[in-house]
Amino acid sequence: MPLMFRRSLLIRLLRSLGILVLAWMALSWLAVLVLRFVPPWTSAVMLERRLGAWVHGEKDFRLQQHWVPWKQVSTWVPLAMVAGEDQKFPYHHGFDFDSIQNALDAADEGKRLRGASTLSQQTAKNLFLWNGRSFVRKGLEAYFTVLIELTWPKRRILEVYMNIAELGDGIYGVGAASQVYFHTTPARLDPAQAARLAAVLPSPRRLHADRPSAYVQRRTQWIEQQMEQLGGPGYLEGHAPPRPPH
Repeated sequence: MPLMFRRSLLIRLLRSLGILVLAWMALSWLAVLVLRFVPPWTSAVMLERRLGAWVHGEKDFRLQQHWVPWKQVSTWVPLAMVAGEDQKFPYHHGFDFDSIQNALDAADEGKRLRGASTLSQQTAKNLFLWNGRSFVRKGLEAYFTVLIELTWPKRRILEVYMNIAELGDGIYGVGAASQVYFHTTPARLDPAQAARLAAVLPSPRRLHADRPSAYVQRRTQWIEQQMEQLGGPGYLEGHAPPRPPH
């Protein structure tokens, strides 16, 4: 094959690859932009769970989720999730570099690798990606996190997260969780109930908000204490003095 022909072929392939990458980036940003205003009808994690149930023959599996607007959710719910998962959420731009460094330092010391994902990162992963720890997934998670932080206000990120977070096996979002666990609406959840929902987030298929283990009870109490120390719902509404935790 002549050298000039091979160069020409390589240039065409690289050009085609570049066009595909740019097209994918444009479409992914368009999806993020649309979802700033339109409630997502599902998420990648929900689809993955449905597929897993089908593959493993879980005939009794039923996925429960319905969208609840921000104004119809108790103000204690987003505060509890921030208190339990990402206290610097109002102040960072998608990544908590201090937590990432602390997790890496702990791993270097031989301790178990701790998660350092922010709520923005968790929203990106739950909405667009799959579960796993590969470098490819983490890279895509970072990409979608940047898009979300650039396109959505903080309240929208929390609103979407509250509605798609897994809070039990097949139970996604505060709308379904409040009904299943507490037989009430999201607007009526009190601080203790909100804290208990947030307490199961590290492992929602193993931990139970309606049958709290000793660990869930301790974590619930800790989250309630953090909610109080952060200043209550005003921490997210802009009414409390800015006090980013250290």
